[in-house]
Amino acid sequence: MYIAKKYEHLLGLNGFSDTMLKNHFTLYEGYVTNTNKLVDLIKTKETGTPEYNELKRRYGWEWNGMRLHELYFSNLSKDSVVLGEGELKKWLEHAWGSYENWEKDFKATGTMRGIGWVILYLDTEAQTVFNAWVTEHDMGHLSSCIPLLVMDVWEHAYMTDYQLKRADYITSFMDAIDWSVVEKRAQEAVK
Repeated sequence: MYIAKKYEHLLGLNGFSDTMLKNHFTLYEGYVTNTNKLVDLIKTKETGTPEYNELKRRYGWEWNGMRLHELYFSNLSKDSVVLGEGELKKWLEHAWGSYENWEKDFKATGTMRGIGWVILYLDTEAQTVFNAWVTEHDMGHLSSCIPLLVMDVWEHAYMTDYQLKRADYITSFMDAIDWSVVEKRAQEAVK
């Protein structure tokens, strides 16, 4: 049984209204609820049946919706937390030449047309990082790569406060990144 994590500590986050955050928390809690429902429901179906197969397919959607939102909320902070001088910064600079170039690419990826997620991934095999666009929760994730920084660019993440001004939302998101969380993810991924 999965339990929804609480993110009320983010209320009052600069650039994110409490209404938008509360709506987003509710949406996330729905993914947790539906993941639990599917776990229970799948157990009642005979393997190989259309019902079993479709529930299994749906499970990835709900599961990733739950986990991506947890990564997203946990890499935000009301306090300004800058990127340290450690391994992650070296990876960003190696891949893009500078932090500023990485940030430009991350923002550009986020402003592409469509719904989805922007994820700074760590490729543990090559020990490199890259930005990726993932449209649906259950498709497009890159095998053996670890999400380090996750930005939600589905409309529910910004429409309440920013309407169609996604770039303004992205600026607020960038200002709210808790780099200590992102750096910890990177350190844990290469242990």
